[in-house]
Amino acid sequence: MPHLHDPLMIVTDLDGSLLDHHTYSWQPAERWLTLLQQQDIPLVICTSKTAAEVIPLQQQLGFPGAPFIAENGALVQIDNAQGEMVRHHAGKNYVEICDCLRRLQQQYQFRFTGFADFTEKELANITGLPLANVALARMREASEALVWRDTEEQFTLFQQQLEQESLMLVQGGRFWHVMPKGSGKGEALRWLLQNMTTAGGKRFITVGLGDGPNDAPMLDSVDYAVVIKGYSKFPVELTRQDERHVYQTMEYGPTGWSEGLDYFISQE
Repeated sequence: MPHLHDPLMIVTDLDGSLLDHHTYSWQPAERWLTLLQQQDIPLVICTSKTAAEVIPLQQQLGFPGAPFIAENGALVQIDNAQGEMVRHHAGKNYVEICDCLRRLQQQYQFRFTGFADFTEKELANITGLPLANVALARMREASEALVWRDTEEQFTLFQQQLEQESLMLVQGGRFWHVMPKGSGKGEALRWLLQNMTTAGGKRFITVGLGDGPNDAPMLDSVDYAVVIKGYSKFPVELTRQDERHVYQTMEYGPTGWSEGLDYFISQE
């Protein structure tokens, strides 16, 4: 098991993991957040949220400037060798994706509504977020979130057409996410780790935490995976076989998050 003094990196989902599913509170994880800060262990947020949502949250959590993965892995931000912040996009940008979606909608009469089409008030009603947060959630750069309102047959056709446009669909909690093909939380984390090393040039030992099906690629890519008990009706299905390096928590949200780190990381 890794030790607190090892070159660790914590990679975490937000909603339902580090943040409580209902209240968005991270208070039960406060003890561990303080320990990570004291040991200079990077906390890499890996989320469906936008960069505009992640950056102020990093400040609040006490990890400003840390690398992060946003929009389900379609966007990664790291420091480059010169110490400058670099954003990596996996493929088409937001404007190109929205243009493509409008074209397909006109051509095949697909019935769906994207973030670009909702008003902020409508999105606030759907997500339960305050209007100020909705504005940040709409500042998308590399993926579009949408509500599907059509038949299963049309959905299959939609997926096929997206494939031809080098795009794919990922299921989130409330929305389907249209993203560049070959992107995702796992691919984004692999890219990040290829472009980051510790100050001493060692590779990071990664501990990943998530509660939803879209976290599975990230949890398959880390050294130690914490599957947090969640509310999704879809299970988190991992492909990895090293069961000793996977822990399923008994508790939900940030309490389960702390439980997972207690299980894997030795503080002796």
